[in-house]
Amino acid sequence: MPMHGVAVTVPEPWGEQLQSARAEFGDPMAGAIPPHVTLLPPTAVTPELLEDFNAHLDALCREVAPFRMVLSGTGTFRPVSPVVFVQVSSGIAPCEQLERAIRSGPVRRELEFPYHPHVTIAHHLDDESLDRAFAGLADFRCAFEVRSLELYHHDPDGVWRVVRSVPLGG
Repeated sequence: MPMHGVAVTVPEPWGEQLQSARAEFGDPMAGAIPPHVTLLPPTAVTPELLEDFNAHLDALCREVAPFRMVLSGTGTFRPVSPVVFVQVSSGIAPCEQLERAIRSGPVRRELEFPYHPHVTIAHHLDDESLDRAFAGLADFRCAFEVRSLELYHHDPDGVWRVVRSVPLGG
């Protein structure tokens, strides 16, 4: 079944910087997954539901104004999950509201963990690599205006590809 996700994509030049850093830390998924803040994790969406889901995203995004996001420093989910991430330090509330609203439409999804907006920079690596990622981007900081959400398709090759961009505020 086709897998889809919804995210805020980190714009350039920071997206490329984070993707390059993820590759340097040895994460094999660096080239397959653009840097992003997940709003809906990979979720099976039947072709029959995709049209309704797109309409839900359009309606939702028309009602949400663009917002400022600041990424700053690193965090980790260890020991629960072997993940190091760049923290969202501003823009958390809009992400939480969007995440809940997206999952309240025609596509429902139970989460394995409580929602925590972040940008993954190392996942399923050895402790030394995770430590390097944590230290390597500890001083990272960027700010940008979130003007759209992206609907991604998770292809069988593991690559996330943007299907469409949905503007905020109509």
